[in-house]
Amino acid sequence: MIKACIFDLDGTLLDTLTTIAYYGNLALNKFSIRSIETDEYKYLVGNGAKILVERMLRTTDSYTDEMFEKVYAYYNEQYNADVKRYTKPYPGICELLTELKKRNILTGVISNKPDFAACSAIKDFFEDGLIDVTHGQREGIKIKPEPDGAIEVVRELDVTPEECLYIGDTWIDMQTGKNLGAYTIGVLWGFRDYEELKSNGADMIIEKPSEILNYIDSLNM
Repeated sequence: MIKACIFDLDGTLLDTLTTIAYYGNLALNKFSIRSIETDEYKYLVGNGAKILVERMLRTTDSYTDEMFEKVYAYYNEQYNADVKRYTKPYPGICELLTELKKRNILTGVISNKPDFAACSAIKDFFEDGLIDVTHGQREGIKIKPEPDGAIEVVRELDVTPEECLYIGDTWIDMQTGKNLGAYTIGVLWGFRDYEELKSNGADMIIEKPSEILNYIDSLNM
């Protein structure tokens, strides 16, 4: 029986691609570095802000340690000042979360965003009570695909990994779910494609949020 759903945040619950591209290019342009096309950011994100900025600079042939420190600081300063700009839940996500609560399914979020940003995003975009536990990147906790953060979410929800669905949009999420020992569901509305999800162990790949409900209902009947 499924008792909980654990979600990735960016690219799974929230459409943040335009937001990330906006602040990424704002930071690059601040230091006279060319912009990167929005779709290119789909393949730069996923491992936290530090690696994002490093990839941005390497993509634009602009990486030096000194430039990294400048761009990283400015990116964080601007992004953190208004994390909601251009961000919105994907279609069907709010309805999915509402239906999960009606079925007494617990919900958790684990993200490689900084913890305060992940928690703020959940508070800003979803009604109270729709998400039970949220954790972002924190000092001393290894980021995904290491399962450390997801293990904490499972513990706080008081369920076992086998009672969870782990839902995300990238190879990082599929490997995190596998490392946790949960059933993994890859979503196609996010940042990556079918082949990446399948080749990294997705047990199921879906096109619409409602397919999660259908799967849970088929198991929990």
